[in-house]
Amino acid sequence: MRSLSRLLIYSLQPGLLVIGLGCMLFILTACAGQPLLDDVQAGTQVFRPTGGGETLDIHYRISQDAQVTIWLEDSQGEAHELRQDEPRNAAAHPYTLRFDGTVPVTDDPTMQRRLLPSGDYTVVVQAEPVAGGPVVEERLPVTITDSDVPMPAIENLVVYPETISPNADAIDDVAEFTYRLPVTATVDIDISGPDGQTFALVTRSEEDAIEQHHVWDGKRPDDSPLPGGVYTYTISAEDQYGNVVQRQGPIILEDVGQPEATITEARIAPEQLMLGDTLTVTMRVKNTGDVPIRTYGPPSGFTYTTNEVFSSVANEQYAARAGGFWRVGLDWDANSGGGAKRYPFRWALSERPPEEWTIPGEEDWLMPGEEVEVVGNVEVLQRETQMSFYVGLIQDGVGFRQDRTARTLVEVGF
Repeated sequence: MRSLSRLLIYSLQPGLLVIGLGCMLFILTACAGQPLLDDVQAGTQVFRPTGGGETLDIHYRISQDAQVTIWLEDSQGEAHELRQDEPRNAAAHPYTLRFDGTVPVTDDPTMQRRLLPSGDYTVVVQAEPVAGGPVVEERLPVTITDSDVPMPAIENLVVYPETISPNADAIDDVAEFTYRLPVTATVDIDISGPDGQTFALVTRSEEDAIEQHHVWDGKRPDDSPLPGGVYTYTISAEDQYGNVVQRQGPIILEDVGQPEATITEARIAPEQLMLGDTLTVTMRVKNTGDVPIRTYGPPSGFTYTTNEVFSSVANEQYAARAGGFWRVGLDWDANSGGGAKRYPFRWALSERPPEEWTIPGEEDWLMPGEEVEVVGNVEVLQRETQMSFYVGLIQDGVGFRQDRTARTLVEVGF
């Protein structure tokens, strides 16, 4: 601006008017003569992708603010879009598009990007000035070679079950994703919720061309629970050439919750007995969670001896089962050495006889808010003068949800 002002001042001085106008005309003519789009070049005329990260660099220069569209046109005249109406400011330096050989796919629901097949193509760079004016276009021939490679795929995909109830009852708590990859690929698995929130189950996992298996427990990555609803899983696999395939589907969460129970009352009696007498423990247990609790025997009223454990009685039918099942138990200090010896005497969280259980003879359910009274008997054959008994809640395969409660000192006479 300062130079132009000086030019105008000089041109108003006597004798310099003609010279000043001539200079201005020269400048305007030079600007008007610069093309909107020029210096269009390709880094090479023969592009051979090997999966090593090679790119075909396409350079171009813009002299005015414009919208730029770039595509590759194959020998049949089909256009493969690389850029669409991208805004570009006028600049002295050239712009560069790095093309890796892949293009987006719109006519295949599973293929997201694919490597263009070998053949002869034309690079088309088109610029439309923002200020208005004719669209300018430049064309360059290029050849792609050796790009006919095996494509990735997500084969034999099974998500089972499609409806899960993550509530730690050991029934459909998790969903298993199984599939097969025909070529080595980088895999991502994302879960999207009904509120639009998306989080990762698997991120950039390098997986070989073999059978694959992943498990989702219906929770966020930080292990916090998710609300019930219809979710969407998205599995993407990308090979070394940039080919990308994708599979999607619904997965439903229902009966979501965290099981909780509390021993609200416990009495161990008598506090003095003779060797061979029976000790009775009476416990009240309440489901303080928001989901049903599964339980199994021995049933309330069952009698042990101190020489027995829950896994050995009744032909071993009450041995511990994988997580999800709850029972209430009795133990004493001198006995507890950890492992299988913890809480050797266990009973179902049910007042009903086994034939009246939810699944007769197999299991019963303690519903949210429900409270039951469980009675257990133990014939004391242990030769200890003092036995410090206590009760606890056990979830098989998980741990002791309430431990060493209602401690009572029992004296045993011989």
